[in-house]
Amino acid sequence: MVTLDLRRLRLLRELEERGTLGAVAAALDYSPSSVSQQLTVLEKEVGARLLEKAGRGVRLTDAGRLLAQHAGILLAAAEAAAAALAALGGEVRGTVRAGGLQSATRRLLVPAVARMLVQHPRVRTEITELELEQALPELRLGTIDLVISDEYDGHPRPRPAGLRFALLHEEPLKLILPSDHRLARPGGPVALSELQDEVWVASDRGTGHHDMVVGSCRSIGGYEPDVRHRSTDADVQLEFVRSTGAVALLPAMTLPTTADPALAIRDVAKQRLGRRLVIVRRDGPSTPALTAFLTVVTSQAHHLGNEDGRKQ
Repeated sequence: MVTLDLRRLRLLRELEERGTLGAVAAALDYSPSSVSQQLTVLEKEVGARLLEKAGRGVRLTDAGRLLAQHAGILLAAAEAAAAALAALGGEVRGTVRAGGLQSATRRLLVPAVARMLVQHPRVRTEITELELEQALPELRLGTIDLVISDEYDGHPRPRPAGLRFALLHEEPLKLILPSDHRLARPGGPVALSELQDEVWVASDRGTGHHDMVVGSCRSIGGYEPDVRHRSTDADVQLEFVRSTGAVALLPAMTLPTTADPALAIRDVAKQRLGRRLVIVRRDGPSTPALTAFLTVVTSQAHHLGNEDGRKQ
C-alpha cells in the first residue's frame, strides 16, 4: 500500500500550477534543491517517475500529471476536514489570507482587518496587494483564501472552473480633468468624444483598466486615445492630471476622499460606465475565520456604498 505525504503532494501540485522548480521554491520559501529532493522522495514512495527533463528545467510525466490531479482532490479534502474541525470550536480562530487591487486593499481590506482585530481577535489576517492574474495560481493552490478583483462594463473577466465569483460593490467611472481645463469650467458631464485631442493616462497595457479606457474611447468617442502615460497606481495617474494636464477615467473608489482644487471630477455624458468589485475564492467549504472575514468585508463594502450614495 502506498502512503502519500500531503506535503510532498502539495509540492507536486505547485509544480503543475507554477511550471518550474524555481517558482515553487520562491512561492514556498524553499530552495529549488529542497523541492527537487522532496519530489524525488515522492517518486520513490509511489514507484513511478513523476518528472522528466525539459530543456534546462523539468516537466511532469503522464504519471506526474495524473498524481497531481489526485493531489488536488486530496488536498481539497484535507482543507474541508480542517474547516469542519474548526467549526466545532466555539471561538472563531485561524488564519485568513486575502489579496486585492490597490483601491480595494485601501478602502475595503485594511478597514476589514481593523474590524477583525476588535470582533475576532484570535483570527490572523494577512493581506497582499495584487491583481487577479497574479492571484489565480495562489487561489487554486490554496495559498490565498480570497481576492477582491474588478471588471469594467463591456470587459467581463473569464470565470475559471473551481473558483467562485460574488458581486461585492458597484461604482461609476469618472472623468478626471485638470481644474483649469476648458471642459471642466461648466461643471456638467463631459462627452468622451470631446477629449479626442487630449493626452491620456491609464494603467499598464494588458490590464482591465487600460483595455477599458482604450475600448471606451474607440466605441463611444470614435477615436484612438493618445495613452502616453501608464501606471497601475491611481494616485500616480491623478498626479499626471495635476502636473501635466493629462486626462483620466477612473473608478470613484480611487479618487481623493476630500476635494482637490487641482482636479475636476466629471460624469461621462450620455453614457453610464461602471466598475464592479467581486470577491473570488475557491469552491468548497469556508472555515469559520474565512466566513467571519467575508461578513466583515461585505459589511465594509455596504458602508462604502452608502457613503458614495450620500456624496452624489
